[in-house]
Amino acid sequence: MTRHSRATMAEIAAEAGVSVPTVSKVLNGRRDVAPATRERVEELLRRRSYLPRRAAPARAVGLIDVVFVDLGSPWAMQILTGVEEVAHRAGTGVVVSAVHGRSRNTPDRRWLENLAARRSDGVLLVLSELSADQRALLAEHGIPVVVVDPAGQPDPSVPSVGATNWTGALTATEHLIGLGHRRIAVIGGPGDVLCSRARLDGFRAAMHAAGLEIPAGYERTGDFTSPTGYRETLALLDLPAPPTAIFACADEMARGAYEALHERGLRVPADISVVGFDDLEQARWSIPPLTTVRQPLTEMAGLATRMLLSLIAGEPLDSTRLELATPLVVRASTAPLEMFPNAPTATGG
Repeated sequence: MTRHSRATMAEIAAEAGVSVPTVSKVLNGRRDVAPATRERVEELLRRRSYLPRRAAPARAVGLIDVVFVDLGSPWAMQILTGVEEVAHRAGTGVVVSAVHGRSRNTPDRRWLENLAARRSDGVLLVLSELSADQRALLAEHGIPVVVVDPAGQPDPSVPSVGATNWTGALTATEHLIGLGHRRIAVIGGPGDVLCSRARLDGFRAAMHAAGLEIPAGYERTGDFTSPTGYRETLALLDLPAPPTAIFACADEMARGAYEALHERGLRVPADISVVGFDDLEQARWSIPPLTTVRQPLTEMAGLATRMLLSLIAGEPLDSTRLELATPLVVRASTAPLEMFPNAPTATGG
């Protein structure tokens, strides 16, 4: 080596006649090195003015983008709480935006341009997705993406965090069946959203396993909002044989169902039992408190944010697809059918 060259650990090891791990042990003060060997290595380190390479500093994450389909929904606040808790601890800023484009689930080109201008370090997509071209463009710029509650079937190459929607819906329906209900209706969400399809399939699976038919008109389609829950509940009550229980695949739709039932003079659960999905804060304060499936939105968002920060730091993920459990939270909106043998028939008004 010349006087100005920088000795490497391998060169020190070769000259000392030891392995590179042995030199590393000496540098780190490990005791499992023979005294004579330690002395020889330390002498060479001093003579060669060895300077260990500093580990590259962890990349500071300045900004991440969080993209929603609907910023006005109550569950958006739970998602943001989970993101903010993790981002705050990491000293990372958060930019929040909503999808605007021809597809309700895919950000438009303007969003990508704004993202590039902001120089965001990473992106969290909530109930939305990217086209193949958009993913490729972000990859070119080294911007990783993690999806929370994917709208479509998750791409194996895109990390995502979801919930056990099918299992949650199955459990909710089994709860109603266990209470003696046989005429059970469902108000599902949009057919183009993965979690909505999974919840509907879970409902069907429970009904099929119990040997129960789903009468015509008992499967309704909403959009996770209160107005569609209200509308579809009125449609159910106008059927010749209305249901004795309703599984609304979102707490917001369950709230709309409450309003429709109250308007028709029907009591929950004396005349009809209602189950929701999400366990939003409002569920426990409803009158009566809503039995619902808990979707751990805050935990999902926090986990997705940690995954994104790991990707930004160049760290590998243990798994690219994670699903959190969805337990049933039983409250006062469901009751055994035999408790109310004289309940009035729910006919149209």
